[in-house]
This record gives sequence, structure tokens and C-alpha cells, in this order.
Amino acid sequence: MTNQRTSPLLWILLLSALPVTSSFQPALVLEIAKILMENYCLPEKLFGMQEAIQQVITSGEILQISDKKTLASLLTAGVQGALSDPRLMVSYEANPVPVLPPVLQSLSKDQLRRLVRNSFKVDILENNTGYLRIDQIIDEETVAKAGSQLWDNVWNKVAQTSSLIFDLRYNTGGELSGVPVIISYFSDPEPPIHIDTIYDRPSNTTKELWTMSSIPGKRYGKKKDIIILTSRRTMGAAEAVAYTLKKLKRAIIVGERSAGGSVKVQKIRIAQSDFYITVPVARSINPITGQSWEVSGVSPTINVMAKEAVSKAKSLLTLRYAIPKVVQIISDIMRDTYAFSDRVSTLLQHLQSTDLLSVGSEKDLAVRLNQNLQTVSEDPRLIIKYMQDDDTSIEQDYELYTIPDNTDLLKGYVNRVFKVEVLPGNTGYLRFDELAETSAVPELEKLMAQKIWEPLKDTDNLIIDLRYNTRGSSNSLTLILSYLCNCSQKQYFFTINDRIKNTTTEHKSLSKTTGPVYNSKLGVYVLTSYHTAGTGEELAYLIQSLSCGTVVGEITSGNLMHSKTFEIEGTDIAITVPFINFIDNNGEYWLGGGVVPDAIVLAEEALDRVYEVMEFHKVLRTLIAGVGELLEQHYAIEEVAINVSQVLLTKWREGLYRPVVDFESLASQLTMDLQESSGDHRIHVFQCDVEPESPHDIPKMPSPEEFGYIAESLFKTEVLPGNIGYLRFDMMLDIEVVKGVGPQPLNSVWKKIVNTEALIIDMRYNTGGYSTAVPLFCTYFFDAEPPQHLYTIYDRATNSLTKVMTFSHIRGQRYGSSKDLFILTSHMTGSPAELFARTMSDLNRATVIGEPTTGGSLSSGTYQIRDSILYASIPKQIILSPTTGKVWSFLGVEPHVSTQTKKMAKTLFLVASLLLLGNVSFLHASFPPSLIEDLAKIVMNNYCSPEKLVGMKEDIAAATSNTEVLDIPDGKLLADVLSNGVQTTVSDPRLTVSYEPNYIPVVHPEMPPLPPEQLVTILQTSIKLDILEGNIGYLRIDHILGEEVAEKVGPLLVDLVWNKILPTSALIFDLRYTGSGDISGIPYIVSYLTEAEPVIHIDSIYDRPSNTTTKLMSMSTLLGERYSVAKPLIVLTSKNTKGISEDVAYCLQSLKRATIVGEKTAGGSVKVDKLKVGDTDFYVTVPTAKSINPITGSTWELTGVTPDVEVSAEDALATAIRIINLRAQVPGIIEESASLIANNYAFESVGADVAEKLRELLANGEFSSIVCKEGLETKLSADLKTLSGDKSLKTTTNTTALPPMEYSPEMYIELIKISFHTDVFENNIGYLRFDMFGDFEEVKPIAQIIVEHIWNKVVNTNAMIIDLRNNLGGPTTAIAGFCSYFFDGDKEIVLDKLYDRPSGTITELRTLDELTGVRYGSKKSLIILTSKATAGAAEEFVYIMKKLGRAMIIGETTAGDSHPPKVFPVGESNIFLSIPTVHSETSAGPAWEGVGVTPHIPAAADAALEVAKGIFNKHIGGQQ
Repeated sequence: MTNQRTSPLLWILLLSALPVTSSFQPALVLEIAKILMENYCLPEKLFGMQEAIQQVITSGEILQISDKKTLASLLTAGVQGALSDPRLMVSYEANPVPVLPPVLQSLSKDQLRRLVRNSFKVDILENNTGYLRIDQIIDEETVAKAGSQLWDNVWNKVAQTSSLIFDLRYNTGGELSGVPVIISYFSDPEPPIHIDTIYDRPSNTTKELWTMSSIPGKRYGKKKDIIILTSRRTMGAAEAVAYTLKKLKRAIIVGERSAGGSVKVQKIRIAQSDFYITVPVARSINPITGQSWEVSGVSPTINVMAKEAVSKAKSLLTLRYAIPKVVQIISDIMRDTYAFSDRVSTLLQHLQSTDLLSVGSEKDLAVRLNQNLQTVSEDPRLIIKYMQDDDTSIEQDYELYTIPDNTDLLKGYVNRVFKVEVLPGNTGYLRFDELAETSAVPELEKLMAQKIWEPLKDTDNLIIDLRYNTRGSSNSLTLILSYLCNCSQKQYFFTINDRIKNTTTEHKSLSKTTGPVYNSKLGVYVLTSYHTAGTGEELAYLIQSLSCGTVVGEITSGNLMHSKTFEIEGTDIAITVPFINFIDNNGEYWLGGGVVPDAIVLAEEALDRVYEVMEFHKVLRTLIAGVGELLEQHYAIEEVAINVSQVLLTKWREGLYRPVVDFESLASQLTMDLQESSGDHRIHVFQCDVEPESPHDIPKMPSPEEFGYIAESLFKTEVLPGNIGYLRFDMMLDIEVVKGVGPQPLNSVWKKIVNTEALIIDMRYNTGGYSTAVPLFCTYFFDAEPPQHLYTIYDRATNSLTKVMTFSHIRGQRYGSSKDLFILTSHMTGSPAELFARTMSDLNRATVIGEPTTGGSLSSGTYQIRDSILYASIPKQIILSPTTGKVWSFLGVEPHVSTQTKKMAKTLFLVASLLLLGNVSFLHASFPPSLIEDLAKIVMNNYCSPEKLVGMKEDIAAATSNTEVLDIPDGKLLADVLSNGVQTTVSDPRLTVSYEPNYIPVVHPEMPPLPPEQLVTILQTSIKLDILEGNIGYLRIDHILGEEVAEKVGPLLVDLVWNKILPTSALIFDLRYTGSGDISGIPYIVSYLTEAEPVIHIDSIYDRPSNTTTKLMSMSTLLGERYSVAKPLIVLTSKNTKGISEDVAYCLQSLKRATIVGEKTAGGSVKVDKLKVGDTDFYVTVPTAKSINPITGSTWELTGVTPDVEVSAEDALATAIRIINLRAQVPGIIEESASLIANNYAFESVGADVAEKLRELLANGEFSSIVCKEGLETKLSADLKTLSGDKSLKTTTNTTALPPMEYSPEMYIELIKISFHTDVFENNIGYLRFDMFGDFEEVKPIAQIIVEHIWNKVVNTNAMIIDLRNNLGGPTTAIAGFCSYFFDGDKEIVLDKLYDRPSGTITELRTLDELTGVRYGSKKSLIILTSKATAGAAEEFVYIMKKLGRAMIIGETTAGDSHPPKVFPVGESNIFLSIPTVHSETSAGPAWEGVGVTPHIPAAADAALEVAKGIFNKHIGGQQ
């Protein structure tokens, strides 16, 4: 079948090629096509050309042109454009000068000497660096002839050097046979390395190039560094050398992308004319990447101009000399100083194994080492950094002020540092901004006692102000802590493990204090700020850890890392190593980071907030005691209540409630403590500003009409197959309601299911209601006599036990106690439903199936805690088991059979099916009682999935134990009943029972010997073959031949079919009409489409009757050649594809060898047998064998094969052709994408790494399953995100920007009002929300309008909330201007430094000195709200304001987006890449790109505004 659509190449050739005469033109074009078909190294691009040429020539569409050079130019443009290959050129040469290759055999010794001297240049640079320049790759034979001339004068000299600069910048050609010599020189002799594969089109042969096991001279080996220099002129064999050594990770390429030449190009005369065509006749296929350097060239590892390459190589070698030393120094420093000595060995192993081949600068080295170290250590304190990017100088060890053992100096220090006063309200105040080191501890302690503790001893509360404390000695902390903690016994405070000093020091309380210890029952409040650092942070941390105080203020600086920074000698690299481990009294390691206060407020508001907390703490004990009293009065288990009450007061006395600062935090803490100490998750405390409503004790009585609606909405009934009842109701009604509505429930619900053989009660969605009707409901499932004890209720309020029994008289018919009952539960099942399920389970009356219930409370009371806004919910009753008398667990009902709610439908159906099969005996039939047993035996002995039959034997035994004679006269009806039972039991519709008195078994005849002509006819009817346009093979098989037939027709099959398929570029394998076949044919088909080695485990076939498993393996030897695994394979399927053909499709899909296109297949079987049941006329059809795929562990049977691309069967072929054509374009798209990322991505080392890994994904076949452009874009985006961690690096659309709109001032005003939202809340708190940043140039002309209509509404507020929770970003050009409004104009501030990768420039973002409107200034408080959606430019603003300490951030960590990316087209593919090209300053670690900005106060996005308003209201309201 020939496609009538002419290829683009042919239209260009034939419509552009205009000959001198109409008879010459067609011949010329046909000859070009013939030459290309026979010689062009990429023949897959050319199939279908000649037929299309002939078609166009016949159509007479050829024009005339008189100039032959113009004709040659047009033909060149045509072939180059159509084949995307600039190497193809047509020329007109009336007087050609023949170019003959040099006859190398005729070279004399002098000529060989000159060849070596002219082609090679050797020099020894400083540091014993070799320099080797080769301008021509000499072929292998000439190398052998040159002998000692070459080895003594070149290679052996180079071999003595320590490293090598290998210059190929001027190498424009040479012979490919010389490449193995060079690669071998830079490799070890063993094992041999596969270097390249060369395909030669004229001879249609493939040659593999390998390294040589022996060479004449000394090898350079594979250990020493090699830098290869390239330029845009580097071409041919030199490119092969550079590409191979790069992909072997043997060399670093420095310079420019090479020319992208060819392995071999020939100029061929076109017939007998004066026209010639230059054709690449051979191509290279690298065995590592599967790609080539041809056309695209070799991309350098480090991109510099060719003239700068030597200088860059020298500096790079200097760096590479230094790398082992740097790594060793870092290793030594970590080994000697890192605090976690047990982790050092693992870290050093990882450090030594880090791949540093692509490192191009010290900065790259620092970044790469730091990334790897951070990943493994998970210790944020362990940092490697490049110092030139770090604004801060190397942190010097701060020499602590040490006070000599001198009384006067000690007195002077105490008087100078410690500020003590008594504030209003008899509140003590202590401020100190440092803590000095001294050996005179007793004397200093005595002076501090006089200065501090004597004046403060009688105060009611103490405030310790650490807001300005930035340094000090950890050893002096005990002098403070000993006075704050109850130290009647020696108390452990913390441990300092100093790795450098190799000391471990435990810090404990002083054995004796000179002054009065501060009463530990009084309130101690510590003030912090962003400036609190060093020992101040340690003290704040310990105050919390020891539970001896409450911390109020800002999150501390987080700069205390207990680390030391070491410069790496001779570099600009430094490593910061934590050498101290700070271990608190709970054994927790403090890994730095700021101390989070118990009450977070701005530093200047902290003192006011403390007074609020003090007032709250005055009533704290009363409230805690009140909770205990309520428990003791009302909780169902009195002894538990007494114990819990004591636990709460003990925790208060131990200071564990000091972190509680308001009602909300108290409610949370009390709930946690109550549940933990009681073991009862039902007790909880909550805050409520108004008294919560109590539920109505007596529900409203519905009218008959209302109950009709209730019944319809609450109850669902159904009778399942086998007369199995199903009842679902989602709320337990009150018994008075049930009594009041009379017989309605019985008539509308109960009568439908009461006569069923078994009942399923679904309580998965029954979430609440009343427990009063539970006894009545239970009664229906027991006999009238004797009465059944259901459970006992103990009520704490009345101190009474109530024994709950079944009712003696009820309306309607009982279900009774003998029929099976199943109750379904879930996590949502509420208290009354739990009571019913627990009762029936405890009495062994029902089987509970589903999820464990949560454990609700039968009766809880809500009680106000003293006169506060806190309330406690306390269970008042407990339930005792009727069988054991013990209290039922609070943890809910544990099902007998556990299953998730989403799988419950299957469980429900299985229950019903089992019941149905077990109850078949109740259908009276006229057939022998052994019928069911015989049927069961056949199924159990032959069914291919015996694991599904567990329990079936017992069910059958129960069914056949009935001695009544079955009395159904109709065999077909009984067969249907039996089919239904067995199918639903094992969930397999293939199991069928039939009644066929006249059935004759089918016997398949053996295939007789046939003459060749009849075999050909058979093949032609079952196999259809075609070659489609683009050299795409099409093979349709309607029956899978078995091994026996395949052996008979094998030679014919190969000759008539397979040999025609082999040369195609891709194959479409059509199984849409294949409904039959033989299992033994599967290995044949799969083997022809896979490689010979290794042997593949294709499938496992389990045969139940023989209880054997046969493994189907691929075949190592075949008749004829295999179809290359590198070629695309598409399998077409339809809903008619069945049986063995499904297995073929599933195996090829699981092996990732084929893409399935079409419809989901039928879901047939490997093997199905029809077996007679005993001596009856009943037959059971049983799948007796099954397929178990070794890769998926699953099968296609029953479910069918799901296609990768689902389309209707009739559209499958066209879809497959589109997929194949797309896949041919994928390598070019990926290569171009990699180049764009490597050259433009903001983070250079990441970009290079992503590009390299993207190429590796391509080489590894990761893109071989692409089926559509959208899928390619989706996968490329996903891979880029995975490789880079950057969600902004992705594919995108190239939407043309709309032209700017012209707006009137009035329209601008309306637009601005829509874009911004402002408000002024209570206490004059401003609120500003906008959801997108605008471009500076667009905002500038309308700035005055924004100021007048937006800014002026909020600029005069006392504080401001900026809401960026829905701000998705936008341009960053206006960031500097917006930030400037929140700083004073008298000082210019550097906000950020932006690095632009394409230009290599760094731009400082600074505040502006001139603004439109009034500044908000730097004094007034500012809160910024964020969410996970906050992105891009909004993150840059948040990052700057947080970094500069100008705003408090509340909400969620932001998106971690990027600066606005640029859009790049990917070649001519109509695919576009979004690439971030700019990044913020990273000297202090990651900014916000990729990680987001973490808020100071985490809060859910929807709660953030209220949190912010609460903070401001407490602060500003208190001031007012």
C-alpha cells in the first residue's frame, strides 16, 4: 500500500529543481534520489522517495530554469531543508578538479617525519602539565608506519606529564581508524572498551571500534587529568575523539561547541552531468549514548571562547590539582572537629565518592560539595561555601571577655552588665547583654546574689530581658539557672560535647547558692528578639526545656550554630563545622535555629505582652484544678478521674504549663494531657465565647408524612442474589420516635428484608443519633425466650447500674437468632451504631466487617470550667460487657474481618455470594444431591486460581448436608443458579455451568503435511504485510501459530514476510483481529522483537490440573534476523483481541518493548476447558491455566490489556503512524532542550547537570514511549522538575502578548480598585491585598492614581497587614520601589543581588530615594500573610522583608517558585521551554527559589489573617 501524500523533501526538490530541458530535469532529480537511497547514511529518512518522485514527474509539474548554478543552489536548499542535514550539497562544476585521497603507502620516512612534525605539537608547561596539539587524526596504518617517530617524539613525552591539555581546536579532519589508537592511549589495556559503532551505507555494513589491548609505547592511563580544547572548527575524527572521551568521563571539554562534521563524506557525480552531490555516507553511533556528535557537534563541559581555552584549561587544571587536597583538608577538618563523630565515616565515604568531573570553578566545587554534604548529613550547621559570594567575612572565633580573679574587676563587671529594678506591680526586671567567663565562680556568684537576687527575692514575678543579649559563655549559664530552678537536689541542666577539646561537660546546678533562690512557683518571663544570640539563645532555649519560665517576644536570631569556620588554604572555599553538641536536660540535640517563643510578638511589644500573660497565669492553677474537679464529679470512672486530676496539678507544679499563654493554648494543652493520662480520647477541652447549646433531650416527633421522608433518606433496603437482605441506615432514631410513628418502619423497611436467608446491616455511614432504640433493634435478632442480656450501663451521675435486656414483646416479625448477620463498619460509624455493633459482636450474634470504629461516647456532658470561656466535654457513662462484666474499650469496635471502606463493595458482594452458594441446597431440585459436591470438586481440582477457593469446601459441605432431594425440574434453571453462585463466589465470569444433554466434545484435528503452495495460501490468509510511507512496516496476524506449525512454515514465513519487515524503520504489529492462537507461539513472536541476550523470562503459565508451572523464555537462536530493539514497535488492539494475542501484547507492553494503541482487549484466557459434572448432563467451563507475568506479577486475563493510547479500533493505525513520526523528532528536541538549559539556566552548575542527565535519559530510552506532543511536553516538564527541583523549569506555550490597551484615567481608577483591596480594621490596622505584581514601566505612569486611590487609604494606619496569600507573582521590576515604601528615605539599602545567567551580570536591587506619595517608613509594625500559592515576585518581596527584619511573616511556606522565567523555542518543534535565567543572592545559602520562604509564625492560609489581627489587636489595643 503506497501512501499518496508526497513527502516535504520531494515537493522542495521537484518544485524547486528547474532544469535546462524538460527531459534533463526528471533524470537529474531521479539520479539524486537514487544516489541518496544508495549512499546517504540515514536511509530511514528516505523510504518512499523514489515512488513519490516518479508520481510528481508523471504529473508534469516540473518548470524550466536556465542557470545551472541557480539550479544547484535550489537543489541544495531542498535536500538540506527536507532532511535537516546541512552536509548535503549539490554543486555544478563544469571543469571539476578531482580530489584523490593521499596514497599513504607511498610516504617516505622523511614525509612521515614531516607529517608527525606538522600534525603534532608537544610542550611541557609549568607544574609538569603536558600540552599536546593534534591538527590531524592519522589513520591506524600510518601510525604503524610512523612507529618510533610518533611514539618517541609525541606519546612517550606526553606520558611523563602529570596532566594534559589536549588541543583539538585546529583539528579539522583525519581518519576515523586512528581514533582507537588515541582512546587506547588514555585507557587501561583491560577490559577492552567499545568506543564507537560506524555504519557505512554504500556497503550496508556496521563496524565496531574497540580500544587496543597493546600499543607500541607507554600508556597515559586513565588516572591523570585531561582537558580537551575544542573550537567551532574542530571537525570529523577529532570530534569523535572528544565526544568519546567525554562520554567515558575520561576528559573535560573546554572551549566552543565543535562543528558537527561527519564520519565520512563523498562527492558523487550525478549521472553523466556536471552536477555533483556531497553526501555523508557513514555515521557514528556512540555505544553509551546511542547518539552522535555529527551535525550537532560536541558540547563543551565548560563553554569559553576558543582563544581563551588554554588559559581556562590551565586554571581548571590548577583547580583539579587542588580538588584532592581540598577534599582531603575538608575530610581532615571534619574528622577532627565534627561534633557527631559517629557520622564522620559515612560522610567522608560520600565525600570521596562525589563525582567532581564537571566542576569548572572553585564556586562550582563549593556548591557541589555543600549539596552532597547537606543531603547526607541533614545538619544545617555543616556548610561549605564560596567566600567571594559571601558578603560576611569569615566568622572569627570571638574571644570571650574573661574576668580575672580580682574582686574589684568582678564588682565592676557585675555593676556594668546587670541591670536590676522592680517594675510596677512588684515585678522584678533583670537585663544583661552578655555573660562573661571567669575562674572565680564562687566570688562572681556571691556578687550576683547581692546585685540581683537580694533585690528581687520578694517580687511576685520576674522578667529576664534577653532582647539585646548577643554573646557570652555557656559555662556561666549555671549561675542564672541555679537561682531559677528548684535545686533542693542537684539538678542536671545541659551537656556540652566539645569535639575540638575532646571534652564532655555536664552542667548541673550549684551545690549551694549564696543568695535566696527565686521561688520556682513564681512566674519567670524571658524577653527575646531577632537580635538575641549566643548565650542569650542558649538561656532562652533552656528556660523552655527546663520548664522554668515562659518565653515572650520574637524568634531569636538562629545564628548560634556552635560551629567554627575554617578557610581552605590557597582557595576561596571555607567550611563551617559544628564542633559542639549542645544536649538539653531531655537528651535532645539542639542543631541551631532560632528559639520560638511561647508567645510571639514584636520585640518592642514583648514587655506589654508579658503583663497580659502574667494576668492569665494568675488564674491558671484555678482553671487546671477546675478541670480536675469536673472530672472527679462527672467522669464515668471515678478512680481514673481522681488520678488524672492529680496528674494535671503535678504537671502545673513542675512548670509544664508555663508555655501556656492564653485560653486557646491552655485548651490544647489540657486536651492533650487529659487524653494521655486517662487513655480516653473522648475527653477534650475547647474554647467557646458563648455557652454551647445542649442537645435536645426529647426529639421532635415527626408526622407520618415527615417519617416517610425520613425513611426514604435514612434507610436503604435491597435483596441481593440468593435472598440475602441488605439494610443501610445512617442515623439511629430515638425510641420514642420509633414508638410514636407506629407500624410505619415495619411496613416501609422491615417487611422487605425480614424473610431473607441472611442479612447485611450497613452502618458505615451511621454517624450519630440516639442510643435509646439500640435494645429494641437488637431484640429483632434474638428469639423471644429467654430474654437476652445485651449490656450494662453505669451512669456516674446517678451512681447506678442498668442491665439492658431484649424486649419480650415487639411489633412485627423477629429475624431470629439462627440466620447469619453481618455488620459493616467504618471510621465514621458513630456512638449508637458502635453500641449496636459491639453488642452483637460480643454476643457472637454477628460478624463485623470493615474498619475499626473510632470509639465515641454514649453520653457526654459539657461543663464550663469555672467562669472562663473554656468548656470540658466529659463522658458520663460506661458500658459493661454482658459476657465478661468488664468495661468495653474506649477505642471502638474491632472488626472480625478488616477491610477498607473503599474495598467494602467487593467484600459485601463476596459475603452475599458465599451465602448464596451455601444455600443452593434450599432450592429443591430433581437432580442427585452429589451434583453440587461433584461441581465443587471439579472447580477445586481444575480452577487456575485455587487461592480464591479458600473456604469453598466447607460451604459446599454445609450445602450438601441437607438430606432433602433437590426438586427443580428444569436443568437449565438450576445451571443458571449454579453459575451465578460459583461466579460471584470467586469473582470470575469465565466459570459457567451449563445443562447440555446433547453436547458432543470438540476434537481439534492435527495439521496434515501440506505442499508449499498450500502453506503459502495459509500464510497469506492469516498474515497481511505492507510497507507504509516513511519505511514503516505493517504486519497483521489473525492467528498466533504454535511451535509445531511454526517449524513447518518457518522458512516460508521468514522469506515471504519477515525479510520484508526487517529493513523497515519502525513496525506496526496489528492484533486487532486476532482472536485465537497457541501458547507455544508466544516465545517466537517476542524473541523476534527482542535481543538474543540476555534470555528474557516472558511469562509463566500455571496449569492447575497438572499443578505445574511452565516458564516461557525468549529464544537465543532463531531462523532469520531479529527486529532491532532500537526501532519503534506499535501494537494495535481492539475489543476483539483475545486469548494468546492478549498475552503477546501484554508481554511486549510489560517489557516496555511496545506501545499498545487501540481499544482495551477482551480479557480472555490462556486455556479454558469444558468438563462434565459426574454422570449428569451438566458441564462446567473452567479456566484451567493462567498467565502470571514475571514483571508485573499480574495478568491480562479477565481485565484485558489496557492500551497506552486508547482510541477506537478504526483510528488505531493512523494514530500509530503519528506516534512513530513524532518519535523520530524526539532526539533533536531533547538535545536542543539540553543545550538551552545548559546555556541559560540561572544556576550554571545545576543547568549543566540537568542537561547532561537529560541526555542520559534520552540515551537510556526514557523518551522511547512518547505517544503525543502533549505527552512529550508533560514528561519533559516532569523530568526537568525531578532533575532540577525547580517547578518553573518546564515546557510552556508561547502566547503572543496582546498589544497594550489604551485606558482613560477613569478606567485606570476602576481597574486599580478591582486589582487592590484595602481596609482599616479595629485599632487603625491597615490591610492591603493585591494578587499580582506589575511591571515597573507599566506601573510608573499610573503610580499617582494608585497612591491616591489605594495607598493613601492605608498609609496613615498604626500598623499594616499585607496579604499576599493569593499573589502568584509577576515581574520583579517593581519590587525595589514597593520595598522602598517600608524603609526611611535617608539611607539607601541593598535589598538583593540578582544574577542574570545569559548576560553573566549581577544587578543590585536597592531602595529608591524618590517615591510617589508618602513612605510608610521603618518604624511601624508590618505583617505579611503568605500561603503555598504565594509565588515568584511575591516571594522575592517576602524574602527581602524577612531577611532585613522589616516584617513578621505569618501563614504557610511559599511556593518556592523562581524569578520570572524566559521562554525559549526548542528548535523548529513548536515546543517552548520556560527557563528561569535569574536568581537571587545565594551567598548565605538558598534564597527562596526552590525552597520557598518559611514564615515566622506558621498558620493555615485561611487562618493567617485572624492570627495577624489578633497579634496587632493585643499589642495596639493594649497600648491604647
